[in-house]
Amino acid sequence: MSVYLDIIWALNLLFDSLLLYLSAIFLKRRIRIWRLIAGGFIGSLIILLSFTPLHTYSSHPLSKLLFSVVMVLIAFGYKRLSFFIKALMTLYVTTFLIGGALIGAHYFIQFDAEMSTKVMISTVTGFGDPISWLFVLLGFPIAWHFSKRNIESMEMTKIQFDQIVNVTILINAESYAFKGLVDSGNQLYDPLSKLPVMFVSIKNYVEGMAEPIKKMATDTESLILGNIELPLDWQNRLRIVPCRVVGQEHQLIVTVKPDSILIDTKGERYLCEKGLISFTMQQLSADDAFQCIVHPKMLTGPKQHDDSVKVS
Repeated sequence: MSVYLDIIWALNLLFDSLLLYLSAIFLKRRIRIWRLIAGGFIGSLIILLSFTPLHTYSSHPLSKLLFSVVMVLIAFGYKRLSFFIKALMTLYVTTFLIGGALIGAHYFIQFDAEMSTKVMISTVTGFGDPISWLFVLLGFPIAWHFSKRNIESMEMTKIQFDQIVNVTILINAESYAFKGLVDSGNQLYDPLSKLPVMFVSIKNYVEGMAEPIKKMATDTESLILGNIELPLDWQNRLRIVPCRVVGQEHQLIVTVKPDSILIDTKGERYLCEKGLISFTMQQLSADDAFQCIVHPKMLTGPKQHDDSVKVS
């Protein structure tokens, strides 16, 4: 059997360098290209040592651990122990992630029971395994790309989750509970009263809403033009607020002043004594993870230490 050592070594050098680069992306660390290549070169030395009398030692798990330690030290340097351990663990997670994706994709596309049995009961001679190098060469960039995208997606989900709060709105003795996203990009204020505005979607909660809220959400234009009227106790709460959206310079929205807005976040409770709410039928979250966009200023209100709610 012919073994093209130079090709196998070059592929391992490339893959080890890319694994270090993907680890750097996960760790949010800037890294020089020469460090990536140097770290990948150290990892690829195991391939060369496998064809020398030292192959017994180079294939030992402790030797592989030592090589990975040197790879991380060269690529990321050493600042403190926690920094180094985190980088080393990230490299292993990245390796298992990519390797698992390749193995899973291979056996999903083609599974040979006879070959699998032979692999389990005998030693594979030569260099490589049932997954061909051609498959690895083509599949690695794909697995690398999707792993990077998935990690970024999970990071965004975590960031979003950290900004999710519980919102309780009290209007005319009626209480409504929603999940809210604190969005620093929401800087809408009523220009007259300077009250911050919160957007609330009732698309999936229409049944439990009061009739005036439904009208505000479904027929904003008629309310602004005065074609429909709300009960007197609701009319006193209405405010017309100008806003700008993408593709449209000037737009008017109908808002209502609630009795109170209570926001629970990270074990703390805030009472927003001054704020406005704009109800809409537009779904604010594709997966319904939240139903309202909370103005960040609403979290500057007084903290509540008991179950009593102060009504403004």
